[in-house]
Amino acid sequence: MPYPFPRPVKYKLLIKKSVAGLGLYAGEAIPKDKFLIEYWGKIISKKEADRLSGRYLFQIAPDEFIEGSTRKNTARYINHSCRPNCEAVGPAGRVYIRTKKKIKAGEELTFDYGKEYFDDFIKPHGCRCAKCAKK
Repeated sequence: MPYPFPRPVKYKLLIKKSVAGLGLYAGEAIPKDKFLIEYWGKIISKKEADRLSGRYLFQIAPDEFIEGSTRKNTARYINHSCRPNCEAVGPAGRVYIRTKKKIKAGEELTFDYGKEYFDDFIKPHGCRCAKCAKK
């Protein structure tokens, strides 16, 4: 299958402690509109996803999810933000993380996890993203 987007550029990315646990950080400045990394893992059914009812599930089709909990999936360390600097994009079956703005060296990479995930997992404990922490 041909690669649907420009291949992610190999920027230096670092896994470090963040306010939400571990996070993924830019080890160097990264320009806007760059594909950084693919979120990957085992493809599972909705039934299996419901059974797991855990984190690291990324819906890619009505009845398919990527179960990305393996620590080899570096993209799993990207935390939620209500004002993200990245976004998840991709054709059916794939998820790529792309920068929405210029990112400074040392800045944490974030994307919006979506309303359902936010309501189920984040809202009950309070959002710790930079935007919400300022409130």
